[in-house]
Amino acid sequence: MDPISLGRLRVSALVETAGPTRATWLLPNATPEALDRHRAWLAPHFLDGGGRLLQSVHAFVVRTPDVTVLVDTCIGNDKDRGGRRPFHMLRTPFLDDLRSAGCPPESIDVVVCTHLHVDHVGWNTRLDNGRWVPTFPRARYLFARREWEHWSSETDDDTKRIMADSVGPVLDAGLADLVAMDHRITDEIELEPTPGHTPGHVSVRLRSGDGDAVITGDLMHHPVQMAEFGWVTTFDSDVEAARATRRAFCDRYADTPVKVLGTHFHHPTAGRIVRAGDAYRFVV
Repeated sequence: MDPISLGRLRVSALVETAGPTRATWLLPNATPEALDRHRAWLAPHFLDGGGRLLQSVHAFVVRTPDVTVLVDTCIGNDKDRGGRRPFHMLRTPFLDDLRSAGCPPESIDVVVCTHLHVDHVGWNTRLDNGRWVPTFPRARYLFARREWEHWSSETDDDTKRIMADSVGPVLDAGLADLVAMDHRITDEIELEPTPGHTPGHVSVRLRSGDGDAVITGDLMHHPVQMAEFGWVTTFDSDVEAARATRRAFCDRYADTPVKVLGTHFHHPTAGRIVRAGDAYRFVV
């Protein structure tokens, strides 16, 4: 995504990984025939010639004159994910890229995790002499209390690994704040409850001057879900709530000036929702 300005805010995306994804791995209903109905508006940015979904894993950096906020921290390096690709034991230059963008870890004031899935908390911590330590030592890390309560009570091995290496060390360091799902970070940046994908999932609303935008998180993973509300991913905790949240989100922001910044939308990432009959499309 090219950097955008919203009043006093400047927003940029820092990509960790990007490229094609087998459509039915993410969205089981996204068969080649079903996707062809939407090729005219999805291609070339979000659908390739082979019928694969184009996606990205990135963080958003929101800079104001007063505070620098990092929204979601991607997958992270050196994380044992039980051999599960594409998350297991990555080695990417994410931190070097962040520094090159003018944001060394020490410059981050607030880290927001829209939810606590593996690809949104990874760089919360880094490996230092065999220990997981917070990557952003000056930051307050914001987790929705409802989200933390849900995942901290799960007992499956995958969740326990994620909590142990990417969430627990932040709490142990005293850097975490468990907040309401509508928490206001500044007068220009606030959380917006968007549950369904996970119980405490939030989006991030940005309003400054005449600029207005919203960071989706994973309330949708791909723009095609604006036209196909029923297409769910196996990662949704509550399928019906996720569908209802997507529909309400599109109803709320369609045909408005609000820029929608998709957390997994491939470049150019930012666009607007427009009505198309009984559904919606994404226009960049």
